Amino acid sequence: MQYKSQAVAKPYFIAAIGLFIGQIIFGLIMGMQYVVGDFLFPEIPFNVARMVHTNLLIVWLLFGFMGAAYYMVPEESETELYSPKLAIALFWVFLIAGALTVLGYLFVPYATLAQMTGNDLLATMGREFLEQPLPTKLGIVVVALAFLFNITMTVLKGRKTAISTVLLLGLWGLAIFFLFSFYNPHNLVKDKYYWWWVVHLWVEGVWELILGALLAFVLIKVTGVDREVIEKWLYVIITLTLVTGIIGTGHHYYWIGAPDYWQWWGSIFSALEPIPFFAMTVFAFNMVNRRRREHPNKAAVLWALGTGVMAFLGAGVWGFLHTLAPVNYYTHGSQITAAHGHMAFYGAYVMVVLTLISYAMPILRGRAANSNKAQVFEMWSFWLMTVAMVFITLFLTAAGILQVWLQRVSDTPMSFMATQDQVALFYWMREWAGVMFFIGLVVYVISFFIKGETKATTQ
Repeated sequence: MQYKSQAVAKPYFIAAIGLFIGQIIFGLIMGMQYVVGDFLFPEIPFNVARMVHTNLLIVWLLFGFMGAAYYMVPEESETELYSPKLAIALFWVFLIAGALTVLGYLFVPYATLAQMTGNDLLATMGREFLEQPLPTKLGIVVVALAFLFNITMTVLKGRKTAISTVLLLGLWGLAIFFLFSFYNPHNLVKDKYYWWWVVHLWVEGVWELILGALLAFVLIKVTGVDREVIEKWLYVIITLTLVTGIIGTGHHYYWIGAPDYWQWWGSIFSALEPIPFFAMTVFAFNMVNRRRREHPNKAAVLWALGTGVMAFLGAGVWGFLHTLAPVNYYTHGSQITAAHGHMAFYGAYVMVVLTLISYAMPILRGRAANSNKAQVFEMWSFWLMTVAMVFITLFLTAAGILQVWLQRVSDTPMSFMATQDQVALFYWMREWAGVMFFIGLVVYVISFFIKGETKATTQ
């Protein structure tokens, strides 16, 4: 059954894809600057391109999560959204604040931006991923709390399910751990210690709960497997996630001045972190194999299966490659980290948001699924983007291994810049793989505009 208020998800999904395009464009600019150092300089320096690239990633995924919640929760709760008007108002506040922040990065020197936005009153700027000016951070808190109020009130007045409970736990965790972005101690060790409470406990903690809930929701819809079966899998996955992810934060504490027991705790528990991702892969394939109906939206099923596989490879396998302290001693901060980061973000979070959009957007437009022709385009986009991301990861991994050998292991270690010259070929290959990824994203957008025969919605 469809609920009228689910329509508020549509602008969130559209904005998410628009910002995703912007993120990839700035990723391509950065990739070119790796090999042509003065590309677009001084108009877009590397540090600015990197801020925009990473901040757009965070913001568009948040738009995707919010849109997904606004679509899912009315259906899970079997009631209309508490306040659709609040949802639309928050959309415009978040979009305008995000756009102004990006424009600030691009057109105002960062130090000047810090002075203009009250960083001297409460210093929160200048840290990786948390570069947002103080007003933007405060705006994110206000938007997140109002969004959570809207979602929580909807759940409270309707049916309570395991999926909506796990989603709420993940979303509240997201908001609570973001508050540590306001804590910026002068001591660099304490600064990094608590900085990871935002960054790690988001992407290797509460975001995984959101991922599990979104995947479970789509699998129920496209397979017809009993809710009880899927919910049992979900409980197992989130338990493994929280046990390994929270203590696994220690793999960031190896070399920052924290006590040395973190080398044991971080190594042991982060080595277990691939287990929930493997469970998620088995879960997705198991549910599809046990399906009791053939859903017309084949593209959404493909995205769901791809999420499990790529999340396991990117977050699980590539995370494990350099997570043990004796290995990380040589590899930390290298291109191996970048390889893991790219595939993990794409596999776990980009793909699950695209899964939800792929499933929900046709229904929001009055059909059970896009036309066969449109789905062929969408599935082409899936393979173009996914294969491109595999190549990006492999090229960055090769660059990282060579970088570690030349710069850190060799008996005659080379300087950083001399090493960069030696791995430039892999950077060029990564850039071309990035172009392939961008083409896949363009094909994905085109798929939504392709007409054809469609069936009336049945969901």
